[in-house]
Amino acid sequence: MAMGGAVSTLVFLLTLIHLILQTSALDFLFPGNSLSSGSIPSTLRSPNGIFTCGFHNISPNSSTFSIWFSNASEGSRRTVVWTAQSHRPVYARGSKVELRLDGSMVLRDNGGQKMWTNDVSPSNAEAEHAYLSDSGNLIVKGKGDIVLWQSFASPTDTLLPKQNITDTTMMKLVSRNGLLVPGHYSLHFDDQLLISLFDDQVGHSFIYWPDPTLDIYQRLRIPNISNTSGHLNSLGQFYGSDNTSFEASDTGFRTIRRLTLDYDGNLRLYSLKDDGKWSVTWMAFPQLCRVHGLCGHNGICVYTPVPSCVCAPGFDVIDPRDWGKGCRPTFKLTCEKQNVTFLKLPNTDFRGLDLSVHRFVSFGFCRKICLTDCNCNGFEYWQGTGDCYPKAILLGGSSLQQNTGNTYIKIPKGLNVSKPPRSQFFGHKRWHGCSEANKYIIANITAKDENGPIKLKYLFLVYGFLSAIFVAELVFIVLGWFILRREGKQLRGAWRSEAGYEMITNHFRRYTYSELVTATRKFKDELGRGASGIVYKGILKDSRAVAVKKFVDINQDGEEFQHELSLIGRIYHMNLVRVWGFCSEGPRRILISEYVENGSLDKMLFGVEYSEILLKWKQRFNIALGVARGLAYLHHECLEWVIHCDVKPENILLDENLVPKIADFGLAKLLNRGSSNVNVSRIQGTRGYLAPEWVSSLPITAKVDIYSFGVILLELLKGTRISDMEKKEDEEVEMVLGRIVRMLKENLQLDGTGQYWIPDFVDARLNGEFNYMQAITMTKLAVSCLEEDRSRRPTMENVVEMLVSVDEVTGATRVGGAA
Repeated sequence: MAMGGAVSTLVFLLTLIHLILQTSALDFLFPGNSLSSGSIPSTLRSPNGIFTCGFHNISPNSSTFSIWFSNASEGSRRTVVWTAQSHRPVYARGSKVELRLDGSMVLRDNGGQKMWTNDVSPSNAEAEHAYLSDSGNLIVKGKGDIVLWQSFASPTDTLLPKQNITDTTMMKLVSRNGLLVPGHYSLHFDDQLLISLFDDQVGHSFIYWPDPTLDIYQRLRIPNISNTSGHLNSLGQFYGSDNTSFEASDTGFRTIRRLTLDYDGNLRLYSLKDDGKWSVTWMAFPQLCRVHGLCGHNGICVYTPVPSCVCAPGFDVIDPRDWGKGCRPTFKLTCEKQNVTFLKLPNTDFRGLDLSVHRFVSFGFCRKICLTDCNCNGFEYWQGTGDCYPKAILLGGSSLQQNTGNTYIKIPKGLNVSKPPRSQFFGHKRWHGCSEANKYIIANITAKDENGPIKLKYLFLVYGFLSAIFVAELVFIVLGWFILRREGKQLRGAWRSEAGYEMITNHFRRYTYSELVTATRKFKDELGRGASGIVYKGILKDSRAVAVKKFVDINQDGEEFQHELSLIGRIYHMNLVRVWGFCSEGPRRILISEYVENGSLDKMLFGVEYSEILLKWKQRFNIALGVARGLAYLHHECLEWVIHCDVKPENILLDENLVPKIADFGLAKLLNRGSSNVNVSRIQGTRGYLAPEWVSSLPITAKVDIYSFGVILLELLKGTRISDMEKKEDEEVEMVLGRIVRMLKENLQLDGTGQYWIPDFVDARLNGEFNYMQAITMTKLAVSCLEEDRSRRPTMENVVEMLVSVDEVTGATRVGGAA
C-alpha cells in the first residue's frame, strides 16, 4: 500500500510539473503583462510549436531576451534566431519584459533598470497584444490589424523564410558568437544596392562577397535597383532584387530552414534534420580561408589541413581564444632611417586595403616604393603580370597554393623570425580556433534577496519540487538511453566529423549492406554500368532517392576504403554529385550518392533513348560552364585536391533543371588498387578522352582532366561523339581528334570576315540558333585544352574566367544577328 502511494505521488508530481511548464508557455502577451525569467520562466510559443520567445540563458547567471527554435540545437546550445540586447545581458532570475499600451516592449533587469525597448513609431494606435507567428516573427499588433512593431524588421544574425532584407538602416545581419556577442561581419546592401558581405574592422569596411576582384557584370549582379529586397523562401531558395540567387542542396517543402551569418564570416543556409540537428545545404565559401579577416590583423589563414590561423613571422597572437583580434608585432618600425629588410611569404595574399596599385612594374620598383614609404608595412607582388600592391595594413591574409603572388613584409634587419607559414594539405590536423570566443561571459550581477531570509517551512517545498524534477529527468534520461541504443544499432559505423567541417560532413555515414538491399529492392533498378561497377537506384528510409554503386575493382581493406571515402564525403559543390555515404562489409565496397533525375549527358546529347529531346544552345553553354566550375573546385578549391581522371559525358549527370553534376570524382585513387601516389600508375579513363601523357612516361596531373574537358566542349558544339566526327575506316579516335583540332586551329587564324565555317561546325540540329561569341570562345578553349604539350593547356580557373566573361551575352541568336 505504501509502495502504491509513493507511485501515485510521483505520478502526481510529474503531472504537476508538466502542467506548470505548459501553462508557462503563452499564446499572447497583453498590455500590462510581462514575460519573466527564473526557474519557471514564462514564454511565448508559436502556434505550430516551432519557435519560442523568452529568456535564453547564455551563462549560469545571465540571459538575453531572444527567439529560438523549440526543438533544435547547436551542440548543447539552443539555436537562437533573434536577440533584443546582445551587448547587455540581464540577470537570469527576476528580469522581465513588459508590453505597454502604446506597443512598446520594455526589458528590465531584476533591479528594475531599463535594458532595452523596441523601436515603436509614435501613433495613436493602442496595442492589442503581442504574439509569436509560425514564421518566427515577434509581432506587436494594434487594433484593426495594424502592426506596431515586428522583430523581422531588425534581424540579428539570421534570416528566416518569409523574412525580407532591405536597404533600410536596421536591416542587416551581423555575425555573433555562441554568447550572442556581435562580431565584425555583416550582410546588407552596399552603396550600389547590391547584397554584400562586409568585414567591418576598426577604421574600415571591406566587401568580400561577391568577389570584389570581379566587376558587377562578372558577378552577375544588377546595381541601383529602386525596389531593394532579398528573401529566403520555404523551398530553400534565396532571391535578391540585385539578381543574387542561390538555393539549398535539399530544396523542397516540409523542411525547416535558416540563413545565418556565422561568427567565422561565412554565410550558410541550414536545414533541420529529423534528429534536431542542423545540416548546411549551401555556403558562400566552401573554402573558409577565403573569408576576409578571419585571422585578424597580421594573421594568416592556412590549411593544416583544416583551416587554422597563424601569425605572420615577427608577430604574436593577441588572444588565442579569439583569432579575430589578430596579432601584434614584436618589433617597432619608425619613419626614421632604419635598417629594414623584406621577408618573403610564398603564395600569401592579404586581399585589399592597398596604399596604391601599380601594373607591369618590376619587383625592384615595387620593393623601392614600399622601402621609401614609412606607412608601408609590406607589399604583394605577382610575378609574371608585374602587379604591385604596397600595403599599410596586413589584413585578410591567406596562404593558398593557387595564390600565384607573394607577400613581402617589412621587418628590422637581424630580427630572428620563424619560418613563413605554408598550407599543409596532408599530415596531422591541428586547429588554432579561428572563430569561437570563450565559452561563457559571466555577467557581473549580484543576486539580491529582497524578501529577507527564506523561512524554514518553504525549504521543504523547494527541495521537494527540485527532487521531483530530478526524478523526472532521470526517467527521461533512461528512456532516451534506450531509444539512442536502439537507433545506434542502425547507425553503427557512422563517425564524428572533423572540427570545423560538420557543415559538409554531417550527412556522410556508413550504411549496412542489409539497408542497401532494402533500399534498392535487392539491386533491381539498374541505372548503368561501367568498368568500375554497376549503379542502382535506391530509396532510403527518409524517402531520399540515391544512386548505389557496387564496385568490382577495389582491393583495399575496409579502413583504407573508409578513409578515402571520408575525404570524398567532405567535398561539396553544386556542380558535383553529393556523396552520402558508403558500405564496407567483407569484400563488398559500395558508394551511396545523390540520385540525379535526368541521367547522364551522353544520353541527352547524343543518345537514341532521348533523341526527341534536343539540348538548346543556352543549356549546352550552361553545362560547359557548370562542368568547368566543378572541375575548378576539385583542382583548386577543396582541401583534398582531386584529379578526376575519367571526365566524359557518362560521368556528367543532369538534374531536373539540367544543371550539370560531375560524378565519380575522387575514385581514381580507389580504383588504382590501393596506390596512394598522385602520379597514377596505370591508365585510367576512356578512349577518346585520354590525354597523351597517359601513354607516355610523364606523371599524371590535373591537366589530364583539362584535356578531357576539351573533348567534351567539342561534343557540346557538334552534338556528336568525337569518335563519330568525320571518322574514316579503321582510323583511331586519337587521329580523328588530332585532325579536327588542326582544322580548328587553321580556321581560328582567319580574320573576322572569314569565320563562315562556324555555322557548319555547330550542331546542325540547332538550325543556327546559337550565340556566336560563346561558340567562338568554346572552340578556342577546346583547342587550347587539347594541346599535346600539357604546359600550354589552361587551368580550370582560366577556363571558368573565359566562359563567365562571355556569359554576359544571354539568349540564343542567329548567326549574323545581335550576338
